[in-house]
Amino acid sequence: MSLIEMFTDYVYNKKDLREYVQKRTDMNERGEFNDATIILAQENLERLKKEDPLIYNAMYDVLRQYVKLDYQQPLEYPIDFVRIVSKLYKHRFTPEKMYANYKGGLSRHTFDL
Repeated sequence: MSLIEMFTDYVYNKKDLREYVQKRTDMNERGEFNDATIILAQENLERLKKEDPLIYNAMYDVLRQYVKLDYQQPLEYPIDFVRIVSKLYKHRFTPEKMYANYKGGLSRHTFDL
């Protein structure tokens, strides 16, 4: 399994991203994020799940919708998901605003045919 396939599996299946960080140390591939960003994203997901489980689950629903609408680039969506989640709780990124922005992308998204 390649690094991106492993990363995708961890994100899509809500696995602990800290385990991914540990496993990827044995691989000779470069990832999209540094360890600190991935761990921050995992911590933010855990906090979101505890504080607002509805938005937590809705975020994953939107991720599945992106993939369902665009089968050509399914490996890009976990990267975008982690990028967005890692910004959660910084500045003005409340869970509600983050979710609305992420979901709003579905209507603005152009898909390659």
